[in-house]
Amino acid sequence: MKIYRKARRMLAVGCWLLAIGGQVPALGQETDTVRKLDEVTVRSRSEGLQRLGGAENGLQIGQDELFRAACCNLGESFVANPSVDVGFTDAAVGARQIKLLGLSGQYVQLLVEGLPLGGGALMPYRLDYVPGAWMRSIQLSKGAASVKNGFAGITGQIDVEYLKPDEDAGVVLNLYGDGMLRGEGNLVANVHLNSHLSTELLASGVADAMVHDDNGDGWADRASALRYALGNRWKYRKGRYMMHAGVGYLNERRQGGETADGMEHASWSLPLAAYAHQLKEGENRYGVETHTESGTAYMKHALLVNREHNTNLALMSTATGYRFGSTFGHKGYDAEALETSTQLMLEHDFDSAQSLSTGVSLNSERLSQTVAGIADAGAREVGEVVPGVYAQYTYKLGYRLTAMAGVRGDWMSDDLASRGLQGATLHVTPRMHVKWMATDWLTLRASAGKGYRTPRALAENHYLAASGRSLKIDGDLRREEAWNMGMSAAFYLPLGERTVTLGAEYYYTHFVEQMVVDMDTDPTEIRIGNLEGLSYSHTLQLDASCDISDELTTMLALRMNDVKCTYGGKLMEKPLTSRYKGLATVSWKPMMALWQVDVTLQLNGDGRMPAAYRLADGSPSWDYDRYPAYVQLNAQVTREFRHLSIYVGGENLTNYKQKVTVVNAADPWSDTFDPTVVWGPVSGLMVYAGIRMHLGKL
Repeated sequence: MKIYRKARRMLAVGCWLLAIGGQVPALGQETDTVRKLDEVTVRSRSEGLQRLGGAENGLQIGQDELFRAACCNLGESFVANPSVDVGFTDAAVGARQIKLLGLSGQYVQLLVEGLPLGGGALMPYRLDYVPGAWMRSIQLSKGAASVKNGFAGITGQIDVEYLKPDEDAGVVLNLYGDGMLRGEGNLVANVHLNSHLSTELLASGVADAMVHDDNGDGWADRASALRYALGNRWKYRKGRYMMHAGVGYLNERRQGGETADGMEHASWSLPLAAYAHQLKEGENRYGVETHTESGTAYMKHALLVNREHNTNLALMSTATGYRFGSTFGHKGYDAEALETSTQLMLEHDFDSAQSLSTGVSLNSERLSQTVAGIADAGAREVGEVVPGVYAQYTYKLGYRLTAMAGVRGDWMSDDLASRGLQGATLHVTPRMHVKWMATDWLTLRASAGKGYRTPRALAENHYLAASGRSLKIDGDLRREEAWNMGMSAAFYLPLGERTVTLGAEYYYTHFVEQMVVDMDTDPTEIRIGNLEGLSYSHTLQLDASCDISDELTTMLALRMNDVKCTYGGKLMEKPLTSRYKGLATVSWKPMMALWQVDVTLQLNGDGRMPAAYRLADGSPSWDYDRYPAYVQLNAQVTREFRHLSIYVGGENLTNYKQKVTVVNAADPWSDTFDPTVVWGPVSGLMVYAGIRMHLGKL
């Protein structure tokens, strides 16, 4: 009888839970982490790092993975990622760059929830402009991306998902500080106005105004910065209609250069576009300053036309306008731009095996540039209007085979001038992705496609004006054009009660046209021109990951790069690009995941230096042809509480630094001065601490 009564109680509880479960809408592709049912809260913890389930090869990086490091912005989100390299472009403005498949981040299409992130003069800094505390997840796909998002994305695509307005109502606050006296605060506040309408308030502030010169060369190791960003997002959903909309504003000032005068002469309140007049001929201190002011607005509308065939119509539009001003000694560069993107798309499932996505797009850009002291700087007024159309067909044979083929056509102006559609030429972008689950333990993927990119030589590379070498830009730069092909394999091998995941992938990128930054042909100048010869990259990556226990997870990876380009008629290894990278990560979550310890070890391979030149005393600018391999160690400890988490960590615990980041720092006014040849860390060991708090409803 006791067994019978116990079984009856268990059955009653099961029926009660089933009844509650029937009231919960199907999650589908949603990734909400919390669902509230009256007095019951159901929590689900998604994996921090997951492979994309579709035909494209890539990863989804969730908050669990992002929280393994301080992750103050998008540029710091790939510390534990074997596919992406993160570094600085120079020791002047401290612009952060990424590399994917061995190539610069300018060939990666950056999106925020499917909408393009601003380019032009913002490109060197835009990774810093996406606060980490605002992000919900990152989707990283490698190789030629889907044609739905445009003709860019030659080496891959990064799509950032922000926290949504309709997620849990309340306030999330993140406070951060480090040993270099940099402070940061981020806030996300969700308000549910009713069952259909929600809004989200976003705020971020960074204060990094201290000057650091650890190597004593009289030059700031990194540019100090004051930055704040604000945003307001809305979401409305009722019946078959859904709307997203929002606005954002960003203001940033950076300051670097010589530290001889204490840098107290620099002004944080200069009017925009006035930097070139701050430092006059004869002043002793070489100052570097930038000021960015940017505004963004976006809107998305979606209508579900037919539930049975998942037929939906969507209209997405975004506009970004910015003003940028900068000073490099006596040189100055200012820019104003307006970039817009609009897309109308229709998606339809014919049946469970076949689906079609088609649409039209209209992208526009107008960029106005002003320079002082920079000769041969290229066109001052550039822009274009690009209408396009695309279609993408997907076929699924059960769950084993998925094939996705797409093609788009875009009408682009051949001379890149501001002439609208006059003289435009149709550029065709074909792309293909195939996924085959050969067995339950082996998944194969392959992709091939073409991509284009409109170069903005001066805007994207204005930081090169900090160099004493002359900057020369060809006046007839052609649009970049490249093919990308790749294949990957994922093996899922049982190891006792665990599974070891092994990955192998290879990608080849071949440039038909390319904008080449040449520091080799003439060491006294930096020339930006068209590719004359071959340019390509080969990338091979192997990785293995395993949950050794419920508490311990490890990952090992090794990537080899073969990146070459033609400089002055000679095919050479691309300078300042590591030949290989090794990565090992360990994550330990003891005591029911109340504690978390994360350790990341990076081995950064050697690479080629650009051609050296002679200083005034006859010595070479650098006395080595290749920079050495080096190791970096990062670690973080996190303690979880009910409504908050506290984290303490350290970066570059090996304290490895590039010995000379500024060539001829003692004479910045000479033509042999150069702070742009950076291949390693510019700062040494750094410790930090922070707190993430989940506050109540507003």
